Amino acid sequence: MLRYLSAGESHGPALSALLDGVPAGLALVASEHVDPWLRRRQGGYGRGRRQAIETDHARFLGGVRAGFSTGAPIAMQIENRDWRNWSAIMDPEPGGEPRKRALSAARPGHADLTGGIKYGHKDLRDVLERASARETAARVAAGAVALRLLEEAGVKACARVVAMAGLPCDGGMDWDRLGDLDESPLRTFDQGAEAAIIERIDQAKQAGDTLGGVVEARFRGLPVGLGSYVQWDRKLDGRLAQAAVSIPAIKAVEIGDGWYGAGVPGSSVHDAIFKDEARGYRRDTNRAGGLEAGMTTGEELVVRAAMKPIATLMKPLPTVDVVTHEPADAARERSDTTAVPAASIVVLAMSALVLADALLEKFGADTVREIRERVRAHEAWTSAY
Repeated sequence: MLRYLSAGESHGPALSALLDGVPAGLALVASEHVDPWLRRRQGGYGRGRRQAIETDHARFLGGVRAGFSTGAPIAMQIENRDWRNWSAIMDPEPGGEPRKRALSAARPGHADLTGGIKYGHKDLRDVLERASARETAARVAAGAVALRLLEEAGVKACARVVAMAGLPCDGGMDWDRLGDLDESPLRTFDQGAEAAIIERIDQAKQAGDTLGGVVEARFRGLPVGLGSYVQWDRKLDGRLAQAAVSIPAIKAVEIGDGWYGAGVPGSSVHDAIFKDEARGYRRDTNRAGGLEAGMTTGEELVVRAAMKPIATLMKPLPTVDVVTHEPADAARERSDTTAVPAASIVVLAMSALVLADALLEKFGADTVREIRERVRAHEAWTSAY
């Protein structure tokens, strides 16, 4: 229902995002609805020098007119300001050999070696430019549109960090304090944990090392029954997990208390069901994270993802040069010490794309007005069931 593609390289002229299937009548202004999410993706303590160069701004190239979606595919472009420093290196026109800034010392943990073997590249820059996490800016732009569509259906969203640099920093969920997350250098509610984590980030930077963490995307107000149990590829938990693990450096995903539930009895895992006139069906716990059998339950949907440390190290690991086949130190590229706070925004964006797709799947319509009407009718049906 909702199809998304991106294009562009880390140091190319721009990143592009194409989002097909957005209904007509969705209010969209780049500076108001997209750019704030791009700024959040660029934030967080531990980012590298690239963030001082780029000031990401989305420009609509199609599908939006006079501040509203038209129903046509939405095309967006995000300029890479660093392109001016790389235009000769990344020029698509033939320029003879040797290539400038060619890279052949594959970095462990990155796409370099496997991508070079797969596509036959000896200059691994042809791999890393697309495999770079810079591509996630396009994902966030598309996800921002998805978040607007979910907002029209009454859904609120939150992205935060719950553990970083080996230290917990959950702080408990508080929907009334979402603004605090934008003020936090680590995008966490747990201000008491910030100083210790920042100290570890500084130590890692000095040592030429990198750090990972755990992020959470949370959605409140989702209708009951998005997704399905009838086929494996329609189960929403599977779709969310695939979307999250597709993000660079994300290595594990859980829905709700996924890992915890594997080690305790069922009586401590499943959420008892109650019903009253005021709230209808409800669960006083939400260990399932808002999903049962691949469908939304109406409780808050909670997706957590583990981000490994970034693969580019300033004190590089041993590797092999793919041209000489001799031992070498892995290539150094300008990079972050950590990008965990930014990863929370990307996980939120990818989750929003999946959920907006599931929303259209259930309430499919040509206009936002029809979606609002159908969601309200479904809520009335759910309460009366």
